[in-house]
Amino acid sequence: MEETIAGTQAAQIPQQRGESLLETAVRYAEERHWDVFPGTWLEAVDGTQRCACGDASCPAPGAHPARPDWATQATGSATVARRMWQKQPTASILLPTGRTFDALSVPESAGFLALARMERMELTLGPVTLAPDRRMHFFVLPGACAKVPELVRTLGWSLSSLDLVALGEGAYVAAPPTRFGSRGAVQWVRRPTPANRWLPDAEEVISPLAYACGRDR
Repeated sequence: MEETIAGTQAAQIPQQRGESLLETAVRYAEERHWDVFPGTWLEAVDGTQRCACGDASCPAPGAHPARPDWATQATGSATVARRMWQKQPTASILLPTGRTFDALSVPESAGFLALARMERMELTLGPVTLAPDRRMHFFVLPGACAKVPELVRTLGWSLSSLDLVALGEGAYVAAPPTRFGSRGAVQWVRRPTPANRWLPDAEEVISPLAYACGRDR
């Protein structure tokens, strides 16, 4: 069952309800063939939700890797994923980038501006997430990290002047319905469907993203 958040921009974002983290992680591996790995989780401490890492000032409570070797722990096997989440059912779902996809991370305001522009351009989009830290992540084909700096320069921008980050090998994104402490859960702005199984190349979406980030400065 899907519900939408009240509000203007947020009204278009479906919420995931009624599905456990274990079931969702298994589905990502089984249906999308994405590698997944369990991150930290939230624990109640004196009535407050704290990150299992023990850091009271954790910037991403319950939504970051639980161990330094997380990259070797990531799996595309639904069976292995099920086994890992059975050990810690409340662990966050993290997706390593640089494997089946890279992600272009932009501020929420720029992301919605870019989405409106992409729809007018009738661009084919991949999945897009919105995290409680107000960052949107556009899933694109692997290799974006190497291309983005030159693509942005070609458009007349300096990458250092834009709040646009390409996440590739060695990085990760948190997947819905992972929660960031009390700030809420990661949600799909554009959820995975059979229609967006084939991801766009960074070159196809970089122009509206760079333009939106430039406007958002």
